[in-house]
Amino acid sequence: MGSELTYRGHEPQRTSDSYSAKPNKPWLAVTRLVRYMLREQRLLFVLVGIAIATSVFALLPSSNNTSTGRMTDAYSISESVHMMNPRRSVYPAGLDSFNMGGKIPLGLKRKGLRIVVTGGAGFVGSHLVDRLIARGDSVIVVDNFFTGNKDNVMHHFGNPRFELIRHDVVEPLLLEVDQIYHLACPASPRVGARFLLTSTSEVYGDPLQHPQVETYWGNVNPIGVRSCYDEGKRTAETLTMDYHRGAGVEVRIARIFNTYGPRMCIDDGRVVSNFVAQALRKEPLTVYGDGKQTRSFQYVSDLVEGLMRLMEGEHVGPFNLGNPGEFTMLELAQVVQETIDPEAKIEFKPNTEDDPHKRKPDITKAKELLGWKPKVPLRKGLPMMVADFRQRIFGDQKSSGATAAATTTTSTTA
Repeated sequence: MGSELTYRGHEPQRTSDSYSAKPNKPWLAVTRLVRYMLREQRLLFVLVGIAIATSVFALLPSSNNTSTGRMTDAYSISESVHMMNPRRSVYPAGLDSFNMGGKIPLGLKRKGLRIVVTGGAGFVGSHLVDRLIARGDSVIVVDNFFTGNKDNVMHHFGNPRFELIRHDVVEPLLLEVDQIYHLACPASPRVGARFLLTSTSEVYGDPLQHPQVETYWGNVNPIGVRSCYDEGKRTAETLTMDYHRGAGVEVRIARIFNTYGPRMCIDDGRVVSNFVAQALRKEPLTVYGDGKQTRSFQYVSDLVEGLMRLMEGEHVGPFNLGNPGEFTMLELAQVVQETIDPEAKIEFKPNTEDDPHKRKPDITKAKELLGWKPKVPLRKGLPMMVADFRQRIFGDQKSSGATAAATTTTSTTA
């Protein structure tokens, strides 16, 4: 007699006395899983979870940041020095996040490079260090502090991706690195890294071509009062290209035109820093000659971006890096008056020997091959420099009790 089963419907069901196994269905488990994932939008929630996890891992700091920062020097830095007020980044909004490698795919991190910056505690070098560290690179600053200032990089002390070595680059120094930004004056080629030489617009001397293109050979007096700098940079370019052609060293050459910005030496004899310091100290602005000689002035953040694009690109150069906006010395003095003190006086003095009459970069090559052009005009960049100078000049006077400073000689060196 067959057994009787009662179901939820409470209707009796007859079953057969003979039982036979159901045929095997190998895809039944897969079908059930698919149906389960599609039911109530479960697949959507899984995909959202994967995306969130990927974003979290992409934003986590790399594991090599767990070590402590180092400083190699003839003396140690105390904790009290480390806690001093740092020099903060002074780039216009948005430039700190500049990424040379373009967009990074979701879930992947850009591999940081190990980079040497000679003269990295100086004016331009310290700004370059800021950008490289912000990009995620490890930076070794090599500086003998002849013109550089430790305060310019103090805000990086304790950063595991920053190292400072007090060293004169005329002496050998062996380091394992990926790139070298050579901002110190004496040349010191190293093996196995891409080498960028920061040359200068002074290689064009008192140019007979205006504006100056990179193929122009220049007009330089080899025995003039300015020749030690002019010819020194021309020789550095020659040696750099000799190493490139003869030894296969990867090199880049940048010809830098007049640059200004925070952290410039206050009394370094450059025309912008002298005008600003004189106006703040209520001294006459010293103009040499008739003031009609011209220069082009670029803000330091524009220069740093150009150097980084040059280093990361595939072109040797040389490249002109400068702002094509051209000002006479009188026009520059007037902009400083407008920015600081409209009542500031202008004092004329005899011109210096071999002072170039005109200087303006042709940056067509940099635009086409590097995708670079300056973004900060003089009237926007100068107030940021003035704020830094005002704090340092009057802050130094308060701390030292000094009320006067020595006057300086203005030159128009890049």
